Amino acid sequence: MCCSSFYAQQPVDYVNPMIGTSNFGATYPGPIAPRGMASISPFNVAGPKNLPLEKDSGWLSTPYVHENTFLTGFSQVNLSGVGCPELGVLLLMPTTGEVETNHLKYGSTYSNEISKAGYYSSTIDKYNVKAEFTTTKRVGVSKFTFPKGKSNLLLNLGLGLTNEEGAMVKIVSPTEIEGVRSVGSFCYYNPEDAYPVYFVAKFSKPADDFGVWKKPATYKGVEAQWMGYNGKTRMMKNNTKMVVGDSIGTYFSYDFNNPQTVEVKIGVSYVSIENARENLEKETQTKTFDAVYTETKNEWNQLLSRIKVEGGSEDDKTIFYTALYHTLIHPNTLNDFNGEYPEIKTGKIGKTDGTRYTVFSLWDTYRNLHQLMSLVYPKQQSNMVKSIIDMSDENGWLPRWELNSTETFTMVGDPAGIVITDTYLKGIKDFDVKKAYAAMLKGADTIKGNPLRNGLKNYIEKGYVTTDEKGSVSTTQEYNASDYAISLLAKELGHQKDYKRFKKRSISYRKLYDKNLKSLHPRNSDGSFYEPFDPNAGANFEENIGFIEGNAWQYAFMTPHDIKGLIKLMGGKKGFTNQLQKIFDDKQFDMANEPDIAYPYLFNYIKGEEHRSQKLVQKLVKEYFKNTPDGLPGNDDTGTMSAWLIYSMMGFYPITPGEPNYTITTPMFDKITIELNSEYYQNKNIVITKETNNNGNIKKIELNGKEFKGYFITHDELVNGHTLNVIQN
Repeated sequence: MCCSSFYAQQPVDYVNPMIGTSNFGATYPGPIAPRGMASISPFNVAGPKNLPLEKDSGWLSTPYVHENTFLTGFSQVNLSGVGCPELGVLLLMPTTGEVETNHLKYGSTYSNEISKAGYYSSTIDKYNVKAEFTTTKRVGVSKFTFPKGKSNLLLNLGLGLTNEEGAMVKIVSPTEIEGVRSVGSFCYYNPEDAYPVYFVAKFSKPADDFGVWKKPATYKGVEAQWMGYNGKTRMMKNNTKMVVGDSIGTYFSYDFNNPQTVEVKIGVSYVSIENARENLEKETQTKTFDAVYTETKNEWNQLLSRIKVEGGSEDDKTIFYTALYHTLIHPNTLNDFNGEYPEIKTGKIGKTDGTRYTVFSLWDTYRNLHQLMSLVYPKQQSNMVKSIIDMSDENGWLPRWELNSTETFTMVGDPAGIVITDTYLKGIKDFDVKKAYAAMLKGADTIKGNPLRNGLKNYIEKGYVTTDEKGSVSTTQEYNASDYAISLLAKELGHQKDYKRFKKRSISYRKLYDKNLKSLHPRNSDGSFYEPFDPNAGANFEENIGFIEGNAWQYAFMTPHDIKGLIKLMGGKKGFTNQLQKIFDDKQFDMANEPDIAYPYLFNYIKGEEHRSQKLVQKLVKEYFKNTPDGLPGNDDTGTMSAWLIYSMMGFYPITPGEPNYTITTPMFDKITIELNSEYYQNKNIVITKETNNNGNIKKIELNGKEFKGYFITHDELVNGHTLNVIQN
């Protein structure tokens, strides 16, 4: 009895990183520290008879697909849950026997996979090598157990998910390599925005032989010169083993008399080789593999323990904590140990005393992920907002989809201001809100040379983006959402004229409403409805002139800030309910699609229909989220799908981005305890409990023991309350 708690599972023990590695979830099973720069993934999408392509886009967006079987290495920097290719480079691969540099020849099947938070291992079948991996924030740590005989470690700089050209590797000593690999051109949209990833690798044992290769042949000579990223020619000493090119790499070879273990530490940086080396030395120093893993595991457990759940099945806890794990990967750290990071667009090196974050998939994450961060990890969210504001200083504009200090301009809309407003109105105010507000106004009002808001002139003058622009209806709705957020912040800051102006702009989608279709319909520049128009077209990434990644039904209710207005347009509460239900009945709802992600909760706006949301949310959780590799409904979108699951299982959801409000549904655990950060919140914990029987419909809601009316609760009511009790019939 005394020792039972000692063996109790901790939140970190429930994480299964294999979830999302199939069904195009685009996650990977290898280790990363919370918000880490470095990460390690088995790379199995470059071999024969594999499944290398996204079903929707026709390109690689992940280094690992669970169904694949042919391993060509372990990439050291990766993205999680992203629908476009990027990174997946610096491939480290153990082999035995003579050195082979062709990945199709040295690649191997693998077995005995073990995947945990901060740890991954497998057996490389062809060579009988056990490979183990863990990470610090900026360093990947690998451990290979080789059999007796000749063994090799290859670092292949030619493979990766994207097609940028250019790399350099230099052998510093029998135990150290340094170099750089060009990456970038996210989604292949901006090849001119390629940028370098610098690295330094240190080996625990000196190599008996080493060299570099440059295809088509193994290369052991000396490069007389190379063109650096600064455009200057550098002369290298004759005893330097170094190579520059596209399909290049290096090998370290050993001749073991008995089985031996070799550890490899690879520090990375987006600033310089010197910083990569400092990152490695400061974060790992003389630490062993096991010591690094223990520290990373403990860090994961500390963060995951901010939410404790009781009740539910083991699988329920696994999908919940794995989802929370996935939300703590991106946005991730960009700055080096010394605080340096590449500024966006300027070409300069900035420096921070806090954390400079990167990978802002804002079209996805403005809807729920940042709200979760504000609630559970407000210090992180504060630094994310500061990073966004700093980007506007450097770039002149707020980011839309920022990646390693490049602006990809992926998707549509102007979402950063929504995140800023939502954060500020939740009481996280330790950032320069005046500067943020000015940047939001610039993006909303500047017609000429505005990279964020295409078609803004028509939007302001007509109230909608016309069919001259791609995704005209979707874009109008995104601008509406951003303008509503501006109106909320304007009101909070006392700018009444701006409040009224942007509040009016935020409901201009009404001009696109087609009473015959009972949905939104794109309009031409002359004001006429676009014809011929098929409201069903656009699902599953099909082309639709009015919508981005969706059709008219999947965008029909994406106006959460104006539900009363939408109810009126649809002929009242009955018409609204029927049309909303029709989306689910006709299978137009797409669980993996951000625009309609809040739809299951919208029945809460109609008194007497709340039971539909309760049943629907539980049904969707059980149908789409599982403790299996295909356990996500599709691309995780840097944690957005995972954030939806976390909220849904806790029993509340941030229904209107920008507004500090939640709507309530049925919790899926008996008890949920959310630990609050005392720096931002006065209350210590929020405790959500559920009293249930076989029916499942909510009978009554209590806040601090008193009956709570309705299904909507403000952020202040939630964080200043102590207990929220949901009682079912």
